[in-house]
Amino acid sequence: MPQISFDDFFKGEALVHLERAIREALLEDGPDLTSRGVFSPQDTLTAKVKAKEDTLLAGLPLIDMILEQTAAFEPGERRLARYAEEGETVSAGACVAAITGGARLLMRAERVILNFICRLSGIANLTRKYVRELEGSGVRLLDTRKTAPGLRYPDKYAVLVGGGTNHRRNLAEMLLLKDNHIQALGSVTAAVDRLRAACPSGPPMEVECRTREEAAEAAACGVSRIMLDNMTPDLIHNTLDLIPKSIEVEISGQVGLENIRALAALGGRRKADFISVGRITHSAPVADFSMSIGRSG
Repeated sequence: MPQISFDDFFKGEALVHLERAIREALLEDGPDLTSRGVFSPQDTLTAKVKAKEDTLLAGLPLIDMILEQTAAFEPGERRLARYAEEGETVSAGACVAAITGGARLLMRAERVILNFICRLSGIANLTRKYVRELEGSGVRLLDTRKTAPGLRYPDKYAVLVGGGTNHRRNLAEMLLLKDNHIQALGSVTAAVDRLRAACPSGPPMEVECRTREEAAEAAACGVSRIMLDNMTPDLIHNTLDLIPKSIEVEISGQVGLENIRALAALGGRRKADFISVGRITHSAPVADFSMSIGRSG
């Protein structure tokens, strides 16, 4: 099951972005001239959404949201029945939902529904593989902002379904001094001091470090989290002990399924707290779902 419910995640700003993404997906399809030519406004169909592989299910609550917005373009009644739970592992061939409603409405919504469910379930699947590699290590998997433009919030929600943890969802949730900030100001200390003066009440501050010296300087500044970015395993191992346990440590860069567990084991008296992986959102294979549509009744 997801670490947070769909409704708890998608509220406020997250809900606004999700509703906008759905509307944009419908708008970019334009009018469905084919279905309008084939079906009358009174025709009804039944659609069944089925998994074509064993997969985690993410995005099921989106179906009703997509149908609701589609009705603004193709008015019509619809009935939705769910046969699986969000975050459940379903088997190939399982029917996860059935929709009965106007033919024009269902045909217009079909691809948008599948695009969201296939993408989110795929992200959840890949996330779960990484999470399983970290089991027992005490290190948590983080996502990044390497998400599809306009799909930041659904992508990050899918990470939670797969058992991962969200990093900042936007630039305001955490202050993150990256290498370009530091280079522009001349040093880690100068960048931290400038940012603290500008944001004295927070949010938490993280500093991206690429050398042992930068990490030691960030630790001396007492920031909330230090990112060891694109360091070799030996350098990570030799840098971790410089950082007090009161400061969180994130390993980032060049992380894959083949090495994430070894990275989690690095360090002597202390280990990393997090490992971030961009590919769980930017390179996840989509899960395979289909929608079979036929005459109702």
